[in-house]
Amino acid sequence: MTDPIADYLTRLRNAIKAQHRVVEVPASRLKKEITKILFEKGYILNYKFVEGEVPGGTIKIALKYDPVDKVNAIKCLKRVSRPGLRQYTGYKDMPRVLNGLGIAILSTSKGIMTNKEALVQKIGGEVLCYIY
Repeated sequence: MTDPIADYLTRLRNAIKAQHRVVEVPASRLKKEITKILFEKGYILNYKFVEGEVPGGTIKIALKYDPVDKVNAIKCLKRVSRPGLRQYTGYKDMPRVLNGLGIAILSTSKGIMTNKEALVQKIGGEVLCYIY
């Protein structure tokens, strides 16, 4: 597999389309950090890191749905930077997702963070994905 982040986002996207409650993805440090950000921003209900037979372990993610009309909290997951075409940004031209309603997840020298946190710290980095 050449792009594990795209695989992670695709597994989430497919689970949302199939209206699953829980999705399991292979774990890595980068995926764990992205999952923590999704939980902090309220896009997923809960998560659990499971060490098991898979070398890196797995991540169990409980998806968040509206109790009344069963609509998921995540409307769109879009991979921005790919292995063949990396997308970098400085803090002066930080991307705004859905006019500030969504988030962009960046890989910076200080770790994985959202576009708003990177703007406050005045650092840029590689734009991994957009979520809204």
